[in-house]
Amino acid sequence: MAIKNNGFATNCIHAGEITDQFGAPHTPIYDTTTFRFGSTADMMNVIEGRKSGYFYTRYGTNPSVMSVEAKLASLEHAEGALAFSSGMAAISATLLAHGGHGIICLGEVYGGTWELMTRQLPGLDRHTSFIAVNDLDELERLLTKKNSLVFFETPSNPLLEIADIPKICALAHTYGAKVAIDSTFATPVNQQPLSLGADIVIHSATKYLGGHSDLTGGVVAAADNMLEPMRIWRKNLGQVMAPDTAHLLARSLATLEVRVLRQNATAFHLASILQKHPLIKQVYYPGLASCCGYEIAKRQMQGFGGMVSVAIDGDADDAAKMVDNLRLFSIAASLGGVESLVSQPALTSHRDLSAEMRKSRGITDNLIRLSVGLETPIDLENDLMQSLSSI
Repeated sequence: MAIKNNGFATNCIHAGEITDQFGAPHTPIYDTTTFRFGSTADMMNVIEGRKSGYFYTRYGTNPSVMSVEAKLASLEHAEGALAFSSGMAAISATLLAHGGHGIICLGEVYGGTWELMTRQLPGLDRHTSFIAVNDLDELERLLTKKNSLVFFETPSNPLLEIADIPKICALAHTYGAKVAIDSTFATPVNQQPLSLGADIVIHSATKYLGGHSDLTGGVVAAADNMLEPMRIWRKNLGQVMAPDTAHLLARSLATLEVRVLRQNATAFHLASILQKHPLIKQVYYPGLASCCGYEIAKRQMQGFGGMVSVAIDGDADDAAKMVDNLRLFSIAASLGGVESLVSQPALTSHRDLSAEMRKSRGITDNLIRLSVGLETPIDLENDLMQSLSSI
């Protein structure tokens, strides 16, 4: 279904949907691996792009997959989108396709991304330079060396650093580099990087886009010419999203806006409460005026997200004690679901970094990351307060 010039929530529900012969209100699951043709000529017309159609699911030409891709493209105001088997599959295809002449990574990134950049990509002649999130002088120095891709997260995992998207994109484009942004923490509800100058936007669909902790997936949205080389990597590495996962993702996207808006509000409330608590040394949340990225976040975000990180006034044992005494926040490594989750980045997402590296990047043993869900806000507040009282 072609939907144009409609609101965000409308596109979440209607964009990309296929009307089938039986009148299903949403695109069914097409769980077939291959598709039949009436003639060799028909098959070749589809394969060679002279006619629209579906050929082979591993190639991504499956109605369920392509339907959710059209929906995702509409939410990011992109020409197109690709659905992957995981967020890391989406990131790896991006870096493999567009990082051949050097990658510049700004600020803190997810531990899996760091491991990929430092351990696997160098063996494939994709080399990464790491710099501070808003060190534009160093960025320009590296851009003069003809690096091809600038990559960053905003807000970042787990310290919620905010990068100035328009400023970084303008500088990168001056030197002919492309910009890829992992916008998982923000979601397209709160931030639309392509509209701010980025070339590629990436999401771990496992998180907020899926929203129910029951699917694993990744998304890349961009112009068609940027997607084409990533499509080839996806096909040949077998990274395409499965049809049943695409169907689950489409279901989840229908409620994306209402979920994220509620999570925004509750997270802001909890961050405001926590920053006043005597046992909290620092709260990381871009919606707080006390956070260093607040002014930038106000300019480029419509909401500040459902993630809150806190450094408690204590050591690793105190952090573990607080986490273990939470009742409504489940101890788990993921984020973005309807249920509230808690983790210690030093033990989960960033455990593969050395202790010295974690310390240098501000990922201390007393850091706790909260993924705020859809529970009644006062219940989550009470749970945090009783847990802090146990330290």
